[in-house]
Amino acid sequence: MQIHLVLTVIGRDRPGLVSAVSETIAAGGGNWLDTRMASLSGQFAGMLLVAIAPDKADALVASLRQLEGQGLRFVIERSEEQTPVAGRSLRLELVGLDRPGIIRDISHVLAGQNVNIAELESERVSGSFSGEAMFKAKARLTLPDGLPLEDLRQSLEAIAHELMVDLSLEGASPAPSLLNG
Repeated sequence: MQIHLVLTVIGRDRPGLVSAVSETIAAGGGNWLDTRMASLSGQFAGMLLVAIAPDKADALVASLRQLEGQGLRFVIERSEEQTPVAGRSLRLELVGLDRPGIIRDISHVLAGQNVNIAELESERVSGSFSGEAMFKAKARLTLPDGLPLEDLRQSLEAIAHELMVDLSLEGASPAPSLLNG
């Protein structure tokens, strides 16, 4: 049996960071399973999931902590088992003129209908014709059983109209039985 370590890491962006973390994980007997990483405003930020034998976990955590001497910071959480996710999976895409509060307002509507945001990516880009700052977001949502898709669609379309953003929903399908499934 293995346990999971969920790691977040942040530090000044430079070549070799992923190599140092991956080498430490491999040397400690961990198996790198899942990752989200990016360079944001000169900082490297990442989240990753590592599987490891329970008797090796403490030593791996200690080894990762030694990388903090190279300017990295870690938050490490242990998980004995994966949490089952019930419901349907749906993809949300949004684009509009950038302004503060877009994610706040959309996430408020989703939370109000007990919709889980399983993944979220966003970026600010320059409009192709106008050059104005545009905000783009993509999310993978998990809808609770019993929530009619049309109810969610109407709620999101109402807020999209207020925010003056284009929004689309795609692929209502059963969610995977496990987070990493």
